[in-house]
Amino acid sequence: MQETIPWNLRCGIVILGDSAVGKSSLLHRFTEGTFDEYSQSPLGIDFKVHNMNFDPDVVIKLLLWDTAGQERFRSICKSYMRNSVGCILMFDVSQRQTFDRVCSWHQEVLDYVKPNPMFFLLVGHKCDLAVGRQVRKSEGEALAKKLNMVAYLEVSTKENINVSEAFETLTRGIYNLFLKGKIPTRNDWHGLAVGAPIKKETPETKKSACCNYG
Repeated sequence: MQETIPWNLRCGIVILGDSAVGKSSLLHRFTEGTFDEYSQSPLGIDFKVHNMNFDPDVVIKLLLWDTAGQERFRSICKSYMRNSVGCILMFDVSQRQTFDRVCSWHQEVLDYVKPNPMFFLLVGHKCDLAVGRQVRKSEGEALAKKLNMVAYLEVSTKENINVSEAFETLTRGIYNLFLKGKIPTRNDWHGLAVGAPIKKETPETKKSACCNYG
C-alpha cells in the first residue's frame, strides 16, 4: 500500500505583550525544549518554524513570530500581526500593569489586522511563583471570556508548565475553525494557507528552524 503523504496547513502565530513578560522565553522553551534564564528580548522580531501533527496525514506548520514589546519596535511588529491568524497575548502574573495593558494590546491588534481574522490565547506567565502574584487566575479567565479568546492558560517557562499546551490549544482552536470553513484562505493573506505536502516528522527528523532579524 502506498504511503499517504500528509498535507501541510501553514499557520502564522504572533506572540505579543509588554516587554520582559517572557515572550522569548516561552518561544525558546517550546521550540528548543530548554529554559534560558538570561534570554533577551529580540531586536524587533525573532522567527521560528515548528511542525505539529494533529489528525492523521495532517501536518500544521507554525510560523512563530516573537515580537519586542518596546514602543520603538511596534511598527516592525505590525506587518507580522497582519500575516498571522493566531496571537498569544502574554502578561506576567507578578506584574499587574502588564495585565492591565492586555485590552489595549488586544484592541490594537484587531484594529490593525481587520478585515483579516485573528484568534487569541491569553497567557499568564510565571504561574510557578509561590509569592508575588498580583493577578488571580480567575481574573485571567474572566478577561479571556470577555474578549472572546480561545482560552486562558497559566504557564511557567522555568518549570515547563503548560508551554506546549499553550501552542497546542491555540493551534487546535484555529484548525477546528478552519475545518468548519470559518477561516478563509486568500492569495493576498498569509496568516493561514494550505501549503505543499511535506513529510511527517519523526523523533529522529524533528527539527526547528530559526533566524533572527535585528
